[in-house]
Amino acid sequence: MSYYFCIVNTRDQPTFEIELGTSKQGGDGIPRFSQEARHLNPFLMHASLDYVDDLQWQTNQMYLKRIDHFASSHISAFLTPTSTRFLLLHLPHPPNTDPTPPSQTSTSFSPYGPYTNSFPGTLTTPSLSTPNTSSSRSSIASVSGGNSIANNPTSAQTEEAVRLFFVEVFECWMKSIMSPFGGPTVGVGSPVFRSRVLAAGKKYL
Repeated sequence: MSYYFCIVNTRDQPTFEIELGTSKQGGDGIPRFSQEARHLNPFLMHASLDYVDDLQWQTNQMYLKRIDHFASSHISAFLTPTSTRFLLLHLPHPPNTDPTPPSQTSTSFSPYGPYTNSFPGTLTTPSLSTPNTSSSRSSIASVSGGNSIANNPTSAQTEEAVRLFFVEVFECWMKSIMSPFGGPTVGVGSPVFRSRVLAAGKKYL
């Protein structure tokens, strides 16, 4: 898969953006979005904010799972206590290959099986307000293997991997905004923060 990760503040302004590629199933970690997709991705992220605004009043969970999709792209969300939104768009395609062109896109890719056209009906993921270190370690063990994260973006393995990615980035983000020179509405421009996001993507995605 190719991933586009974005942090959006309470004013609906992006403060951090990065593209990631899968490092599982022999992936090289290089994102393979087409030029058209790179222009479209920010618009898809912005459109999904309406779903985040609706779901935040229906659950006390921070991880909202998969909230939206467009064609073969899927968007997962994570809501911080300060209402800052973490959004991750994932576009499935075989590792180290370019995605299927839009003209060839259908509701099903043979390598991944059928996609669902329905949004998640329930939000049953345990609350992440106080992440448990021991449970996180056991989850890491279950998703860190090369073949454990399914190619299907709607699978339980992928959702768990995305959750762990969000949790690790959230911890790094918290440390960053606690700086007296930063804050939740300021862009996260630290090279250290960027490198840690890349490391989390390589670890889980």
